[in-house]
Amino acid sequence: MDLVSHADFEELQRAAQACEQCPAMCTRKKVLSWGNGTPTAKIMFVAEAPGRHGAEVTMIPLHGDKSGDNFELLLETAGISRSEVFVTNAVLCNPQDEAGNNRPPKKEEIANCAFWLARQIAIVNPDIVVSLGATALKALSLVSPHDLILSASVRTKNEWNGRLIVPLYHPGQ
Repeated sequence: MDLVSHADFEELQRAAQACEQCPAMCTRKKVLSWGNGTPTAKIMFVAEAPGRHGAEVTMIPLHGDKSGDNFELLLETAGISRSEVFVTNAVLCNPQDEAGNNRPPKKEEIANCAFWLARQIAIVNPDIVVSLGATALKALSLVSPHDLILSASVRTKNEWNGRLIVPLYHPGQ
């Protein structure tokens, strides 16, 4: 990673930590750090949102809960080391309902976070983006439009935004 990219990633982390665009989530932890992986990764995975028992605790996306276990098994099965990839989410904060349980991110929250997702993609500049679930696939269409639908496009490779996009089901499903 060159020094400009390194500095860009550091600045992106700082800026994301100060984000207050979503009133329901502005006090939540923003899961974006070196724990996401290497910003020189050729493969980027995009999931839905940090889980309250996983990423919000560990500050590592898809780690520390059942979805994380499934994701890490997927990487192991594919012969890919986690240190080789970058992992993020459609939204950087854990959306919770009134009882404190995970809930799907709202359309407005996904739209608010599309800027952060676009910046991560621009900085990492992966060759392949793997969307994990319908929410991630939809969020990527806000970064650069596509007409992919998860059920019809799962496990296919598609040209998108100067790279390939491969839609997969979320490891929590």
